[in-house]
Amino acid sequence: MEEKQVLFAGFGGQGVLSMGQFLTHAALSAGKHVSWVPSYGAEMRGGTANCLVTISDEEISSPITENPLMAVILNRPSLDKFENKIKPNGTLVINSSLVDREPRRDDLDVLKLPVNELADRLGNPRGANMILLGAYLEKTKVVEVEKALEYFDVIFKGKSEEVIRKNKEAFLAGVEYARQHW
Repeated sequence: MEEKQVLFAGFGGQGVLSMGQFLTHAALSAGKHVSWVPSYGAEMRGGTANCLVTISDEEISSPITENPLMAVILNRPSLDKFENKIKPNGTLVINSSLVDREPRRDDLDVLKLPVNELADRLGNPRGANMILLGAYLEKTKVVEVEKALEYFDVIFKGKSEEVIRKNKEAFLAGVEYARQHW
């Protein structure tokens, strides 16, 4: 596996950094080399937040890039800011509930999910980030979905069984959506 970098971007409070941490732990547990670099505005909740996760079979030379191969975008300002930075022929996963425009590039593999609506249907509005993460992993196979599922208890250690169950349910809803729509 060549080095793959994915950018997660949205508002603080949407679980952007948590998505990156989840992917980092899942990739580590799958025996990969991983780095996680968070970035957020001074306001935290409601301000901008993003993180860059780099995954590789070999040591990572630099955890920073201006041009990731993939991006998971949770809101319109993040699409506006990062769309042009994704490498050509990269992957873009978008929360179409909060992004009200089409991507302007035609050289990206794009999946749009109405994440907020899907989360509401599950009765878990806070699960939107897990839906996006499930769809992203199903599409890219950066970490196998089954491998990620094995580590929910580790990643959500200290959380109640109900929180773990709801997050797993949201994750699997994203996986299923990607299977049906990609």
